[in-house]
Amino acid sequence: MANGCKVAGRVRTYRERLQMTVEDLGERSGVNASVVAAVEAGEVYPALGVLIKISRALGQRLGTFMDDQYAPDPVIVRADARAGERASQKTCATGGFSFFPLGRGKTDRHLEPFYIEIAADASAPLSSHEGEEFIVVVSGLVELVYGGVTQVLKPGDSAYYNSVVQHLVKAADGQPAAIYAVVFMPL
Repeated sequence: MANGCKVAGRVRTYRERLQMTVEDLGERSGVNASVVAAVEAGEVYPALGVLIKISRALGQRLGTFMDDQYAPDPVIVRADARAGERASQKTCATGGFSFFPLGRGKTDRHLEPFYIEIAADASAPLSSHEGEEFIVVVSGLVELVYGGVTQVLKPGDSAYYNSVVQHLVKAADGQPAAIYAVVFMPL
C-alpha cells in the first residue's frame, strides 16, 4: 500500500471474510467496483461518503477502517499531536480533503469525530448515506450544499443535518478552510 494507510488492507480483509468479490462490494455499497479496487490497492484514499458506504456494505462501523489500536476513555487528541499526524496523514487525503480522526482507539464509539482541512480547490461529488452529520467551521468560509440549497458558513457557524439528503461541504471563496465534523452512522 503505497499511501501508508491501513484502509486498503482492512477493506480487502473484511470483503474477503464475507466471501465477496470487488464487484459484489461495489454493487452492495453503490460504489463503482473500479473505485473499490483502487481503494483496496491503496491507490486512492476514499472520500468519507464512499468509506461510509463501503463500511455499511461490509456491516462495520466507519472507525473499523481507521483505528490503529485501543485507547482507554477519555480519548484525548491534543491539537499539537493532531498537527504532528499531518505528515503521516497527508497521503490519506482525497480530493483536497485531509481527515484527522479524533476518536481513534475508542472501539465502542457510535460517533465518528474528525478535524478536516479543506484545500481551496478541493472537490468531491454530492454524497448521501444513512445517519446524521454535525459540522463546526474553524477557519475560512465553507460552502454547504444540502438538498440543492447552498449556504455559506463562517468560523463559529455550525450545521447539523440528516446525511441521507444529498450534501457537499467544500471551501468557499477560493481559500482553504477547516472544520470539525461528527458523523453518526447507524449499523
